[in-house]
Amino acid sequence: MKILQVIHSADPARGGPIEGVRNVAHRMAELGCETELVTLDDPASSWLGQLTQKVHALGPSRGNYGLNGRMVSWLDQHARGYDFVIVNGLWQYHSFATWRVLARTGQPYAVFTHGMLDPWFKRTYPLKHFKKWLYWPWAEYRVLRDAAAVLFTCEDERLLARESFRLYKAREQVVSFGTRTPPADGAALAVRFLDAHPALWGNRVLLFLGRIQEKKGCDLLIDAFADVAEQALDLHLVMAGPDQTGWMAALRAQAALRGVDHRVHWVGMLQGDEKWGAFHAAEAFVLPSHQENFGIAVAEALGCGLPVLISDKVNIWREVQDAGAGLVAEDTVDGTRALLERWLALHPADRQRMSLAASRLFKKSFTVEAMADSLLQVIRQHAREKQP
Repeated sequence: MKILQVIHSADPARGGPIEGVRNVAHRMAELGCETELVTLDDPASSWLGQLTQKVHALGPSRGNYGLNGRMVSWLDQHARGYDFVIVNGLWQYHSFATWRVLARTGQPYAVFTHGMLDPWFKRTYPLKHFKKWLYWPWAEYRVLRDAAAVLFTCEDERLLARESFRLYKAREQVVSFGTRTPPADGAALAVRFLDAHPALWGNRVLLFLGRIQEKKGCDLLIDAFADVAEQALDLHLVMAGPDQTGWMAALRAQAALRGVDHRVHWVGMLQGDEKWGAFHAAEAFVLPSHQENFGIAVAEALGCGLPVLISDKVNIWREVQDAGAGLVAEDTVDGTRALLERWLALHPADRQRMSLAASRLFKKSFTVEAMADSLLQVIRQHAREKQP
């Protein structure tokens, strides 16, 4: 079976859906399914050589929307050579271009919304939402309406998607989502990470890993950490991730103003062993997001046996709470402070039980194997025989 994943960008530094796309492609290959990607990236991008999947990079494209006439012509020529097409994400040209071609040919496709219909965006950016309304009826609405399946990673995401636009029609399906099982040599990786950041040796570490951007609640975390810093003088906070919007300077100034800048460590984007080392060097993972449909980093933390301290806007919070794999609170400074205070108040034995629960939850619900099996069910349900 041959699958085409359509995505705006495959650049690992951009974060978002690409990590899940790459993970499931590896697992699909083990099951005998070939996955290729078509993107709006510039084919001269140096990072393309680091990817193991075949990538058809059709850029450069124009603007944030990614307008690119080559996408339609490429799909016209090649889409019939694939057994199924999966579109990742909305609001950029790759989804509309796919609809333009496949709605005409009748070839079935699925759409992963990846949280992009969450009503948080409507409340937080009303002007942007109004602009989206202007082209929703003739673009994204049709992309979803004509898809064989519109895929959500949990029930909360599916229900929230219905609240963004009154004009909404989709064949909704909830599928498993997950990530690769972390490396087994966690202790050695932790040592390597600490050696690279020696100021952390001998201290307790809380880890944030994700894009440095508003929706992740980074500012809430800085303030909450400052509020509890005197309760545990050996507690340090690692902020790992790319600064996509230039916000880091303001956040560092915020930490300095609160007097905790020497205990907040900005380590940039982590990949591979360095990322896994950070997970294993930490005692808990913290993500106070205002909006998160799933959160690959949450699943990765659980896979490392790391308790997760998350907001109730991370859409898998119910699963985490029910499993006893972490703590949950509102996405406010008070809520984030409560997460940290509750964590610090736990007895070491309770933290250990939470760690074991995190590992169990990962193996039960968030492995890439479960994701691939779930996605293959969708593909087999909707794929048509290719015409000669």
